[in-house]
Formats: sequence, structure tokens, C-alpha cells
Amino acid sequence: MSDFTFDREAAPPPPPRRRNATLGSSDAEEIFMSFDTRIVRRFGAFLKPHPWFLWGALAATVVSAFAQLLQPLMIGQAVSAATTAHVDPRRIDIVVIEFIVSVIVFTVTSLLSQWMSTRLAQKVIFDVRRAMFEHFQSISLSFMDKTHVGRIMSRLQGDVNALQDFLESTTSTLSDFVVLVGIVCFMLVMNWKLGLLTMLVLPALIGIRAIWLPYSKITFRRARDASSIANGALAENISGVRTVQETRREAMNYELYEEKARDNLKASVDSAALAGIMAPSVSILTGFAMAIIIVVGGNQVLDAQLKVGDMVAYVVFVQRFFEPVRMLSMQYTALQRAMAAGYRIFEVLDVPVSITNKPGAIDLSPDETPTIEFEHVTFGYDPDRPVLRDISLKVKPRQVVALVGPTGSGKTSIISLVRRFYEVNQGRVLVGGHDVRDVTLESLGRTIGMVLQEPFLFTGTIEENIRYASSATHEQVVAAAKAVRAHDFIMRLPQGYDTPLGQRGRNISLGQRQLLSFARALVIDPKILILDEATANIDSFTELEIQRALKVLMSGRTCLVIAHRLATVRDADEIVVLQQGRIVDQGPHEALMARDGLYAKLYASSHGSFDDLPGEGEDRADREVMMT
Repeated sequence: MSDFTFDREAAPPPPPRRRNATLGSSDAEEIFMSFDTRIVRRFGAFLKPHPWFLWGALAATVVSAFAQLLQPLMIGQAVSAATTAHVDPRRIDIVVIEFIVSVIVFTVTSLLSQWMSTRLAQKVIFDVRRAMFEHFQSISLSFMDKTHVGRIMSRLQGDVNALQDFLESTTSTLSDFVVLVGIVCFMLVMNWKLGLLTMLVLPALIGIRAIWLPYSKITFRRARDASSIANGALAENISGVRTVQETRREAMNYELYEEKARDNLKASVDSAALAGIMAPSVSILTGFAMAIIIVVGGNQVLDAQLKVGDMVAYVVFVQRFFEPVRMLSMQYTALQRAMAAGYRIFEVLDVPVSITNKPGAIDLSPDETPTIEFEHVTFGYDPDRPVLRDISLKVKPRQVVALVGPTGSGKTSIISLVRRFYEVNQGRVLVGGHDVRDVTLESLGRTIGMVLQEPFLFTGTIEENIRYASSATHEQVVAAAKAVRAHDFIMRLPQGYDTPLGQRGRNISLGQRQLLSFARALVIDPKILILDEATANIDSFTELEIQRALKVLMSGRTCLVIAHRLATVRDADEIVVLQQGRIVDQGPHEALMARDGLYAKLYASSHGSFDDLPGEGEDRADREVMMT
């Protein structure tokens, strides 16, 4: 692993974009982009850690190009020596040996250049991927709420791969450029008239390129968009295959996908046809140049103005002249794509991280059970649409406080602010008497454990998932699993705690996944425990089993509980009733029932299920709106 650190502050800023463009918007993702020195300078930060591979590849490329340039001259010298009246065998032998040496040098340096450039590209791409992954680990949830995961993955995969392809071919591009310049110089020095005549075909090539490029931009963009749409439809169908089969939508989805696939086919055929125009054009121009050399050069040979060997060297030079022209023409398109990919990569790295440790942030004490306090907190995922309005609340050490209310009352937003997933718009959130903005994120993470309604399990074994946020021993993992009544079902699995989990743990039931998330929270032994409708996906029988485990889990901890079922609510020390982002009542169960207010109505409705009543300002809905 290379010692790479990307200095975002030292790097120059990216070129400006339109203010209404968002990360991943199709309008902003241009396939073609002009050469931008600012992007190149920023990309240089990724090249600095690998100077040996960079300069070694460049040196090998230059030597390889010069060895290639000498070969036509040696062929011409051999022909001249063989066609003179008095042939000198030693001269021919020397030329042959020189030619063999040049071929060996060319072969060795070409292989070395290719190997070093490939290794350089791989190391640089590794650093780019690592920098992007590291940055995404710290990006605030407010940004993630507004950005489609598919577009983020496109940056991490598609753009990085496009950049890698260009980097691996960079040395060959440099070689083609050196060879092209060298051929022009040699032809002009050997016979400036023939050299200028040969150059006459270049304006035609430039004209063809100028006409071809605008059409290619439109066609290639259409092909990319069509491919993206088809791939998106395919990915969506694969992700939602359960729903597709439940609703028997296979035939209709096939027709919809076939239409997108045909659009992709047509766009791909059009782009392939347009891409195939340049190669025949270069071949035709090569033929014209050869005709000029043969006619004009042949007459000069007959008039003894040009040696036969020089004529042969000219023919070889002309044959090799248009190959680098063709390759550079193709690499120009690749360069534009790489520039666009580089722009999008740096756009990701420039996404601001709003939730960070402030200078001088303190660590929460690991020995104290902290309080939780809200002081006149107002918050909204969209500042113009507040979800919480002037919330003031205090949870004492080792107190269990339940949050109840209709859908959209702001329950989930409260626990998100405690964990500092978002910043408040007004007021303060305090943990252990400290504003969460003054506390290090690391100590906040160690202090607070969360069990959510939809547990997320990672690829790995059951034991690895329980131990995910800690360094617990196997015995501690087993003890935590036993405490939450997960041990029995784990031991019934073929490999017990070593059973590998499938994608998101779908090879076990939803209730079993929730039990594992309970064990994960217990094994880290947090001082504050947050339960976000943690028993919503567990059947009534299993819930009765884990109530005792929940008491063990919550014992001695400060707890915030979003209640979906009544069992947890009745046992809470304090119940906070929310409606439309405000606290409308609070107290123990009996006192709230006696007041016959909103809590009593919620308790009576739907057998105590609180999410069936209408509400306003739904916090989750707000996030979904932000994502669209």
C-alpha cells in the first residue's frame, strides 16, 4: 500500500459548473471535455507518490520511440549500400547489426514502458479509489439523502475505469507523438520538397476530423445515455425481482426492457458506424501520400536527385506516419473522456463534509452514563420545511424515554440529531452536558448504540456481523447472542456462528436479522441505547421472548425508544408524545392515559399501533422528497 494522502486544501479548485447541476445529473456529465490544466494539476497529486514508475515509463517510451525512428533510416542505408556499384559487405553487415540492435532496444523498452505505465495506472487508480472510499465514509447523510446510490457507484466504478484505461495507454500516446514529430523532422531534413508534399494531406485529415467530431459527440452521448437507461432498468428489475414475481409483471417488464434495449442497440450501431469512419479516411489519405512519394520521388530517383535508399526510407516513413496520426486521433477522444471522468472524480472528492470534529473537540467520558438534552431545537432536512419545531427535552441518566406520535411527527429525526447524523438549524443537542458539536465523533459513536427498524447486515459470518463495531471475543459474542435469544437459532444453522450471510443477510429471516442487530448493540456495551421501532419486524411470540433481553440491554443505560408496539411504551419511565414536530404531552403511561389526550387516542387506535394515524411533516418522506 502506498503512502498516499490527498491534500484537498492544497489542490486548485475544480472549474465552475452550472449552479443548478447536481452530482450525477445527466446535463452535467459531459462525455467530451476540453483539456483542462486545473484537472491535470490536481491529478498530479496522485502521481507524486510514484516518481520511479512515472519517470521510468516516460524514459522508456522516449527511447522506444527513437529506436523505432531509426529503423527506416537503417533500411534505407542498407538498400543504398546494396545498390551502389561497389558493394561493401562490411557496410551492409554493420547496418544489419545496427538494425537488429535497434529492434532489440525497441522491443525491450516498449515492454518496459508498457509494464511501468500499467503498474503506474494501477497504483494511481488504487489511490483514487481509496481516496473516494475514504471520503464517502465521512460524507454527511444530508448529502447521501439527496444523491442516488447508482450515480455514486457510477463515479466509483465507471469513471475510475475510464481514467484507468486512459492512463494505461498514456505512454503509447506519448510514443506516437514522439514518432510523429520525429518522422516529420526526418522527412524534411532528408528532402524538404517531398516532406512538404507529404504534409499536403494533413489539412484534409484535419478537415475530416473537424466535421466528424461534432457528430461523434452527439452520437456517443446518445449511445452512453441509452446504455445507462438500459442498465438502470436491468438493475432495477434485478433488485425488485421479488416484487416483479409477486405481481406477475414479467411479461410487461420484458416489453419495457426490450424497448430500452432496442434503443441501446440502435445507438450503439450508430456510434460504431461513426467510429469506423476515421480508419478508412486515414487509409485513403495514406494512399494519396504514397502516390505522391512514388510519382515525385520516383522521378527524382530517375534524375539522380534522390538515392534509392532514401526513397525506400521515405516510403517506410510515410507508411508509419499515418499510424500515429490515427492513434492520436483516437487518443484525443479518450483524453476528452478521461478529462470528463477526472472532473467527476474530483467533484466527488470536493463534496463538503459538514459533520466533522471541530478544533479542540472533547471525548465523552467512558465511565459516566450521560444525559441527553434538547434545548429549543428546530430542524428540517430542508431548512424551509422544519420537521422539529422548538423541541426541549431532557433524558436523565439510566432513564428510558419513549417517543410516540403519528407518522411524520419527527420521532426518527430526534434520534438522528442525538447521534449527530445531521446538524440542527436552531438550538442545541447535548449529550453528557456537552453540545454534540463540541464532542468528537469517535467518542459519540462509542457512547451511543443504535438498533434500527431495518437492520443492515454485511457480507461475512454471523460472528463477524455481531462483532462488527467492536473487538469482542468469541465468548462475548456468544454471551450477547444468548442475552437477546439469538443463540438457539444460530446453533441450528449448518455452521453456527461461522454461517456466512448472503446479501444483506437475506438467507435468514427478518426477525433473526433484528436479533443479530440486538446482539451487535449489546456487545459494544454503549452508555446510550437508541431503539428505532426495533421490534416492529418481530412476531408477537418472539417479541415476548426478547422483552427480558431488552430489559437486560437497557439496564443501566440512558435509552431513547421509538415505540411501535405497546410493550416497550408501558415500561418506559417517560413517554414523550409528538405531533407535527412538537411535543404536545409527556409523562408516564398511567398519567397520560388519565389526561385522555392524544396519547390515549393513539393507545386506543389500531390496538396501540401509532403509525396508522395521519400526520404532517413526515421526516422520512422529507428525505425521499430531497432525493428526488
